[in-house]
Amino acid sequence: MIGKIAGAIIGKKVADRYGTGGRGMIYGALAPALAKRAFGPLGLMLAGGYVAKKIYNGRKGRRTRD
Repeated sequence: MIGKIAGAIIGKKVADRYGTGGRGMIYGALAPALAKRAFGPLGLMLAGGYVAKKIYNGRKGRRTRD
């Protein structure tokens, strides 16, 4: 349940950024359940690695500009 709430909050922020309305909240709430069933542990690890790489590159880029 906490994953659905967190997903909905993140989905709302994405929806607000791109102007997609309430669909972002729905997609965000459904994402954890879909990820569990569709990808399993290996897919979640790959997705987590992708997100970690994006965060690392973003921070690395900000550090070099300072």
